[in-house]
Formats: sequence, C-alpha cells, structure tokens
Amino acid sequence: MSGKVIKTEAEWRAQLTAEQYHVTREHGTERAFTGALDKHYEDGVYHCVCCGEELFSSGTKFNSGSGWPSFYDTLGNDAVGETEDNSMFMRRTEVHCNRCDSHLGHVFPDGPQPTGLRYCINSASLSFSGDGAPEDV
Repeated sequence: MSGKVIKTEAEWRAQLTAEQYHVTREHGTERAFTGALDKHYEDGVYHCVCCGEELFSSGTKFNSGSGWPSFYDTLGNDAVGETEDNSMFMRRTEVHCNRCDSHLGHVFPDGPQPTGLRYCINSASLSFSGDGAPEDV
C-alpha cells in the first residue's frame, strides 16, 4: 500500500461526483441494482475511486444477487480495513480503503468458499481496469 492520502473536503468534492462523494466520504450507500459495476465481469482489478489503491480482483467477484458488486476476498494487500458499524439499528462490519479512509461498503459472513465472506461494495466507491491502471466506468 502506498502512503496515506489526505485531502480537504473541498479537494474531495472537486475530484468526485456527488454520488461518489456521498458514498465514500459520507458513508452513504447507492441504491441496489443501480451501480455500473454490479453486473460487470471483465477480467481485471477494482480500485478505490478516491486514491486508486488496488482493492479486489475480478477473480473473486461473484453474483450475490444483492444488487451490489460482491467479492469473496480482497487482494490481500492490507488495502481494505474494517470498522464496527452500529448504525441503522444493526451491527455490521464496514469496510474502507486503508490508504484514504474511503467508505467502500460492508462485509458479511454469508459468502462462498473458500472464505465464506461477502464483501458487498458500492460501485460508486470503485473504478476498474483490465490492465492495472485505474479507469472510471
């Protein structure tokens, strides 16, 4: 993981769309089945839309039917961190980018093997590239 990325609110707002800002900086959630990457299955790497950090591989992506891109594992590069989330009157585990602290989504213990995990990630928090260089979808 590269060095920590710290920007002002104004810098994030200038870089991101309104939806990307809401999801990544305000811990929002896009509506189910509306994200550009939900049914996206090309080979490549999914990056943090805020800082470009590599987060997930297409090899671990699966169709969970939840309406959000789902992965059963991270790239294993310590880029994805976890935080307890007790909002919405429930206990969940939030996942975020360790490099820039962007909210990505949540992880649940109901995914496929080999991990049994389901990283339920907002499309708005991701960019995708087939060659290792992040590109917006």
